[in-house]
Amino acid sequence: MSLLENLLENVNTVAILGHIRPDGDCVGSCLGVYNYLSDNYPQIEARVYLEAPSEKYGYLRYFESICTDFSEDRQYDLCLCMDCSDTDRLGEAITFFHTAGKRFCVDHHITNKGFGDENVIIPDASSTCEVLYGLLEEGKISRQTAECLYTGIVHDTGVFKYQCTSEKTMTIAGRLMSKGIDFGSIIDDSYYRKTYVQNQILGRALLESITFFEGRCIFSVIHKKEMEFYGVGSADLDGIVEQLRVTKGVECAIFLYETDVHEYKVSLRSAGDLDVSRIAAYFGGGGHVKAAGCTMAGSVHDVINNLSGQIARQFQ
Repeated sequence: MSLLENLLENVNTVAILGHIRPDGDCVGSCLGVYNYLSDNYPQIEARVYLEAPSEKYGYLRYFESICTDFSEDRQYDLCLCMDCSDTDRLGEAITFFHTAGKRFCVDHHITNKGFGDENVIIPDASSTCEVLYGLLEEGKISRQTAECLYTGIVHDTGVFKYQCTSEKTMTIAGRLMSKGIDFGSIIDDSYYRKTYVQNQILGRALLESITFFEGRCIFSVIHKKEMEFYGVGSADLDGIVEQLRVTKGVECAIFLYETDVHEYKVSLRSAGDLDVSRIAAYFGGGGHVKAAGCTMAGSVHDVINNLSGQIARQFQ
């Protein structure tokens, strides 16, 4: 009997939580385990709690069932935390974590120290969806569950381009494809396709980007007033840091967007040997060697200067 099956014994209610500002791996792993439970454990009442995810994941079954209201006064038998490196990243949903009878953490972030009663954390895995796949029975994975898991793997590997992609990752992706998923549409619709306005804000970010450290680094910033002008939210900014990363000669890409007065969400990407997880961790964030993030206070000049100091330490 698997660890997940053991945890589900005598469980009637399950809360499924992910991190704030959910990305593809977060949404995919949360809905992946939700679909798996719905298919194979219909007697269990489960619910997914997430901040409102991007509509581009709307093709996933039960996407419309995601609860974005965390005010419910309810205790669950089991809390499943997916793709979350620490409790601070649970946001307002942390109440369900604290009051649950049991807590199970499934993750792949190297910064995760294991905050659940039970933990499966595999830093070498490409994604939480890859870790989750190993906890599920192959024969019980439906096409809908496979769509969720494939989505998470695609997003955290940059469509199988990042160094976190392994032979095992590709094998799992192949097995998920054998479930009959429309893998081409998943990649196009959730990773590449953008609205006209999303392309506009991407264009502005690229046009106003600045290189430093003799072209080894690049950064761009989008302010709240610009987001309001274009009518975009944080989910519409997905992909900007990736486009900055593939600039010729760049080893580190930085993208900032303003979340409050003198407060910025920072996304970091490495195209060389730079470990951006160390940089993000220094400023209270986390992530992976090639992709990480944090929140920083100050002016744009302050933020970039502080980041530059940590980048310079690794460039030496």
